[in-house]
Amino acid sequence: MDLEEAKKNLEEERRRLSGARADLEPEVEQEPAGGEAGSELSSVDQHPAEQATETFEREKDLSILESTDEQLRDIERAFARIEDETYGSCEVCGRPIGDERLRAKPSARLCIDHQREAERDLRPGLSAGNPGS
Repeated sequence: MDLEEAKKNLEEERRRLSGARADLEPEVEQEPAGGEAGSELSSVDQHPAEQATETFEREKDLSILESTDEQLRDIERAFARIEDETYGSCEVCGRPIGDERLRAKPSARLCIDHQREAERDLRPGLSAGNPGS
């Protein structure tokens, strides 16, 4: 993949992620459950299940925002790899990362084999001989 195509793909991904972040940020910045933790907007009692749902939704939004921020950092690191001429090479073995993979994930820093290995290492209890547990 040529560097102009890579930059274009990275820029498109940056715009997409920034837009998603901008849409989510107002939701996350709202104070939970009507202001201070545990306070209520009205004198009507709020059912504990409703509070649990609000807490779950807020935690989910925070998690998505954190993931989006990490993906944006990955994009910035990919631009840095373009500048230092290491973009498109696996950080583990140095082999080229396939164009198809880079088009699908422009910020990829590992070849598909090393990515699979890294993901396998992150999932305790899974091994080559026991993929279902």
